[in-house]
Amino acid sequence: MSFQRLAIIGLGLQGGSIGLAVQEFLPKIATTGYDISPDFRARAAERGLVHTVCDTAVEAVRDADLVIFCVPPGVMGDAAAAVRDAIPANALVSDVGSSKQAVAKALGEALPDHLVIPAHPVAGTENSGPDAGFAHLFRNRWCIVTPPEHTDLLKLSALVEFWETLGANVEIMTAEHHDLVLAVTSHLPHLIAYTIVGTASDLEDVTQSEVIKYSAGGFRDFTRIAASDPTMWRDVFLSNKDAVLTMLQRFTEDLTALQRAIRVGDGDALFEHFARTRAIRRSIIEEGQDDSRPDFGRGDHDGTKGLSE
Repeated sequence: MSFQRLAIIGLGLQGGSIGLAVQEFLPKIATTGYDISPDFRARAAERGLVHTVCDTAVEAVRDADLVIFCVPPGVMGDAAAAVRDAIPANALVSDVGSSKQAVAKALGEALPDHLVIPAHPVAGTENSGPDAGFAHLFRNRWCIVTPPEHTDLLKLSALVEFWETLGANVEIMTAEHHDLVLAVTSHLPHLIAYTIVGTASDLEDVTQSEVIKYSAGGFRDFTRIAASDPTMWRDVFLSNKDAVLTMLQRFTEDLTALQRAIRVGDGDALFEHFARTRAIRRSIIEEGQDDSRPDFGRGDHDGTKGLSE
């Protein structure tokens, strides 16, 4: 591994998990970390998320040869600009943001003299903060790397190797394509979950206790997704708004078609649609991105259930 000193800015779920994974799978890399929250920094030190929790971001990045920003997309540029003069000239800069075009632009403008190769580990849970991280978060999950044109191939190869060593499967694509794909597979599902849970809580003829008491598996899954970090997801939707709006329009059209099929009693159309979506679920299981074991809320203690992104 060509990296010797890693700096992690942001010690929540993603940053904390990277720190723990590096200590387990890349123990020769020295890790420093910083979080804007004093409480997060204190808890990160207690848990040992990194070797050294620093009091300032400047201190954390000063000697790093790899810097990973694990902060919400909306503050990515500000976080990078704050340490511009402290990051070594030969250091590689990356991130874990869920939207790539806006983040790449923000990091590029904040760090015009540094090599920036954005990345997005498609792994997460509904939990956040320094207590949420665990070393195997990235195991058998995809990490999408979106290098700029004419990037340093040696540094790109080193970043790919870094994520693969942490257990991830790496895919390289353009930032534009990433944002379109993730709008379908991640961003729109989160928006739907937030909407459904919000609608249920607003219904005047169903008390809150009934919504909680009689929640079936489907609604419980939605509440898990809707419990995700509101700051991060606000920033995701705003930073990837064009792709999200495109997918939302397509979803609205498909929803209208299903609404019509129900209204006119077109059972064949409903069955065909449900059969097609069932096959997609089976394909996800075959790809190893989930398993077919029912949990019915019981959960799994190996840290692999409840993953969402």
